[in-house]
Amino acid sequence: MSVTALFCAETARRDYAARLASQFALPLLTQRPTHGYWLELGPERLELVTTGKHGAVYAEFVEGAARHRREQGGGRGQPVAKAVGLKGAKDLPCIVDATAGLGRDSFVLASLGCQVTMVERSPVAAALLFDALDRASGAEETAQIAARMRLVHANSADWLGQLAEDQRPDVVFVDPMFPDTDKKTAAAKKDMQAFQEVIGDDLDSARLLEAAIGAAKARVVVKRPRLGAAIEGVKPSAVMDGKSTRFDLYIIKALRPASQISAG
Repeated sequence: MSVTALFCAETARRDYAARLASQFALPLLTQRPTHGYWLELGPERLELVTTGKHGAVYAEFVEGAARHRREQGGGRGQPVAKAVGLKGAKDLPCIVDATAGLGRDSFVLASLGCQVTMVERSPVAAALLFDALDRASGAEETAQIAARMRLVHANSADWLGQLAEDQRPDVVFVDPMFPDTDKKTAAAKKDMQAFQEVIGDDLDSARLLEAAIGAAKARVVVKRPRLGAAIEGVKPSAVMDGKSTRFDLYIIKALRPASQISAG
């Protein structure tokens, strides 16, 4: 995981750039770099950019794919909704997305009514999420959804391990970033390849899974490529297979003795 600096390309937004740089401990540049990766704040949004072949990477909750999923995504019939156990209107789990990334699954779950805490340890990803959440909060069509989303910049395993009993979520959602060994897939997602290069792989997933199981009240959901390896350690209680994605479910009642669950 590399330290990426922030360049403000919009003079009128210098104060906002300084706020981002301070909040996420990002060096603030006075000139646009000529090589490498950097965060750039333009008139519309914050982006992770580079010179060369990769396109800009940014988090987005209002337009594009987020709008499509919000309006035509299939509601509670979506696989991620089923995986977290979303059922009736009154049965809305409190969810921690422990590897928030660009927040796409978090936004879907929040759009379905769930309270979602996005935890992200990368300062780059956290800054992109902060900016997306700020924009979504100011847009009429997404303001109520954004109000159900909270961002925490922290190491998820550490953060989950120090939660008080009354702060524990019903569900912990984990989508670890593993090295992509599928060259065809990697080539088709050059922007995400750039994001992964800057953010780094999640090489401590076993520790995160252990912390997630210790914190969740009902279940832990791990999102994986359909043919990807499960996280080492505890075996899933159940598996939900999809066309390209698989959800490994760790049902807390099945993993802990009844006395331990009732004791918290």
